[in-house]
Amino acid sequence: MATVAATENQWLKGRVKAVTSGDCLVITALTHTRSGPPPEKTITLSSLMAPKLARRGGIDEAFAWESREFLRKLCIGKEVAFKVDYKVEAIGREFGSVYLGNENVAKLVVQNGWAKVRAPGQQNQDKASPYISELLVIEEQAQQEGLGRWSKVPGASEASIRNLPPSAVGDSGNFDAMGLLAASKGKPMEGLVEQVRDGSTIRVYLLPEFQFVQVFVAGLQAPSMGRRQSTQEAVVEPDVTATPNGDASAGPLTSAQRLAASAASSSVEVSSDPFALEAKYFTEIRVLNRDVRIVLEGVDKFNNLIGSVYYSEGETVKDLGLELIENGLAKYVEWSANMLEEEAKKKLKAVELQCKKNRVKMWANYVPPASNSKAIHDQNFTGKVVEVVSGDCLVVADDAIPFGSPMAERRVCLSSIRSPKMGNPRREEKPAPYAREAKEFLRQKLIGKQVIVQMEYSRKVIPGDGVATSGAAERVMDFGSVFIPSPTKADTDVAAAPTPGVNIAELIISRGLGNVVRHRDFEERSNHYDALLAAEARAIAGKKGIQSAKDSPAMHITDLTVASAKKAKDFLPSLHRSRRISAVVEYVLSGHRFKLYIPKETCSIAFAFSGVRCPGRGEPYSEEAIALMRRKIMQRDVEIEVETVDRTGTFLGSMWEGKTNAGTYLLEAGLAKMQTGFGADRIPEAHILELSERSAKNQKLKIWENYVEGEEVVNGNSTVETRQKETLKVVVTEVLGGGRFYVQSVGDQKVASIQNQLASLSLKDAPIVGSFNPRKGDIVLAQFSLDNSWNRAMIVNGPRGAVQSPDEKFEVFYIDYGNQETVPYSAIRPVDPSVSSAPGLAQLCRLAYMKVPSLEEDFGPEAGEYLHTVTLGSGKEFKAVVEERDTSGGKVKGQGTGTELAVTLIAVDDEISVNAAMLQEGIARIEKRRKWEPKDKKATLDALEKYQDEARKSRSGIWQYGDIQSDDEDSVPVRKPGRG
Repeated sequence: MATVAATENQWLKGRVKAVTSGDCLVITALTHTRSGPPPEKTITLSSLMAPKLARRGGIDEAFAWESREFLRKLCIGKEVAFKVDYKVEAIGREFGSVYLGNENVAKLVVQNGWAKVRAPGQQNQDKASPYISELLVIEEQAQQEGLGRWSKVPGASEASIRNLPPSAVGDSGNFDAMGLLAASKGKPMEGLVEQVRDGSTIRVYLLPEFQFVQVFVAGLQAPSMGRRQSTQEAVVEPDVTATPNGDASAGPLTSAQRLAASAASSSVEVSSDPFALEAKYFTEIRVLNRDVRIVLEGVDKFNNLIGSVYYSEGETVKDLGLELIENGLAKYVEWSANMLEEEAKKKLKAVELQCKKNRVKMWANYVPPASNSKAIHDQNFTGKVVEVVSGDCLVVADDAIPFGSPMAERRVCLSSIRSPKMGNPRREEKPAPYAREAKEFLRQKLIGKQVIVQMEYSRKVIPGDGVATSGAAERVMDFGSVFIPSPTKADTDVAAAPTPGVNIAELIISRGLGNVVRHRDFEERSNHYDALLAAEARAIAGKKGIQSAKDSPAMHITDLTVASAKKAKDFLPSLHRSRRISAVVEYVLSGHRFKLYIPKETCSIAFAFSGVRCPGRGEPYSEEAIALMRRKIMQRDVEIEVETVDRTGTFLGSMWEGKTNAGTYLLEAGLAKMQTGFGADRIPEAHILELSERSAKNQKLKIWENYVEGEEVVNGNSTVETRQKETLKVVVTEVLGGGRFYVQSVGDQKVASIQNQLASLSLKDAPIVGSFNPRKGDIVLAQFSLDNSWNRAMIVNGPRGAVQSPDEKFEVFYIDYGNQETVPYSAIRPVDPSVSSAPGLAQLCRLAYMKVPSLEEDFGPEAGEYLHTVTLGSGKEFKAVVEERDTSGGKVKGQGTGTELAVTLIAVDDEISVNAAMLQEGIARIEKRRKWEPKDKKATLDALEKYQDEARKSRSGIWQYGDIQSDDEDSVPVRKPGRG
């Protein structure tokens, strides 16, 4: 067909697009030069009159449906030749002859009895078919044979009239869309397309009931056809007013809205969107007046049916929605796509994305939105998982980068998935539901395991876009897929594994411990995105994890790392009950100090090795020690034995990873040394630790590179120690204040002997008054008031003369402990000379090189209380390094007299001495230096001065008002220490 303005009697070629009745066809041109759909003509077969189909509110004429069906099946989609025979201007219709191949279509219709032949009138001889005489003969034969509408079967005429439901004759008010969906969801329904409203909206007869419905093609929306002034349409159309497919908020208009729209349409005309006509023609040429299959997917809130439309092209069944999007004539819409199965939804989205990339039709001028993601190419590596940060983030040590390098550990976020957030304890953010479960699943699955990492894209993260960042500036996160090289039988719920192994992200999603990210167009995504979506669909179907309605198990964890030291000490007895406790290393704070989670006690603690120390932060090899322990024990299951807790609330003890003492990792690598001057008898496997240290010394590794056999290394964290200084292992028994206290040696045979002798004594009743008169300086047995125990004591003061009453008071000094109190005569007993002759076991000490305020001075009570808190405890042991010995106190006459030792007091496994700690707290200061000091004392004072400077700068304690002035007593000649 060359043009719509063709003259009469000119034969043209075209294709039948629609058949509106038993004698009327819509024919489109085969070729055309202008843009948009090809021109078309509506041709009524000349001199024929077929039965009429039902109009609004009416019924069919007899055999109307069969007549239309005959012509439809004969011609629809076929190539024909036609010419216009005549026009009837009064009704605006063109009548013509149509040939299908060599067959005259009008003859075929009449021959089968599906139309009457209208004889020409006397005045309209030219308004007739050129084949009128032949048609009349054929009609007579059909009548004689009883074909078609001429059927002679009784009741055939009545039976041919369809029993149409209200929706087919314009009354759709009571149409039950939800009921139809419930009965037919997911089942193919036979249909016949009667009208195409736009590219994605069709009006269909559902066979065999002839329900007339409007269907929006699910998952897409074609360009809008605009709004035109109302015109009388020739086709049967129900009273259904709906909006373009894709707008979930639109629906049937009310009467008032229709009136307003009618008024507006008389003065306003909205033009169609680009490609709207082309999209409509695309749909018409494929499904108009064709048999289709409709699969209902859903109904929106306005009772509009939404479904998938399938048509046949030869032997192939095609999806209309997919075809529209693939040809750039519709866009994907999420709200109705969500009604589709996941596979169909993904296919639509992928096809649209490809159209956008190729800029097909309606996407010709498409500009991709700005993306903050960028593809990463050819950055695959293998490595060991060092840390699981959360359910979607790992730290992997790259095998290709040397151990200890800052670049060795690479943070990898799992592509295209998002697990629940772990929260931030510092900001009091609690973990989201299933966040702990997701992290724990990955920890058990991956920690310490070899993995294959395929980096896929990086993304700039700006604060406020949904990802928590510690700073205000943007940062770049790297995303990739992580695979376990060898799948295990436990992974059976995952589909066929990718080539490298089992995809960790797929495991997380399939267990309901995360969601798949819905990326925007052109945004980079996982190379295995389809597999992730399939895993998510399985998790949703199985109602697993966050896809279920169940709440995650509640868990309260006591974090002792941020609690007071007193609270940590309260936990010590519960950790002592069993020798070995299972724990998980949560974080490596330093080479020898860690944060552990103890499942049995549901608490987190700070834990340090007993007797093993690494260089402090900022010192050589400290970072290397941290890197080593991250690789060896980070987030591993370990066992610990807790020995004690220090003044900062850090628990001290030993740790095993498997059967290996974790301290040996550091010692063997030369990244730590043993500190057991107080004795190694309380450290389990101390001999193994010593062998590991000896091995590193012999190889001169790391901190031992300058080691010479027989020389001591200076410990920067405490005072200088030399071989000549006497070192005692002691427990503190009494604190006097002013930095003075009594100690008792640990492991001394004399102590054990005296205690055994006292235990074997058989104490008699109180002596008769006057029979036993102790004098000042005598050694007696006295009953200590706090625990009623009997101990050796010296009479310090008492009544003059003979004892007159059992209630008379005596002041006594317990020579084995340093306590002094007043007791009644009834609480005193004479003691056997064999017991009393042994010297007292309590040794008076003071903190060396320090000025500690007395109890009467400012900050004196605070200093005494602090010293009391950190030293007195059940069996708490210290190493006392004797710096000086003062014998000027003479023979013991009571509490605070006798030989006094100036000592550096170091708690078991503590990092700094008690001397340094008191300076650091600002409750003591260093004594005034002399002009000439011994070399070792000068080094010790230099080390202590750092702690004093720290307190001075922070204005702590006695430094709160700045530097204190020199005391007069500093200028008094110092007592010359005695030799001992």
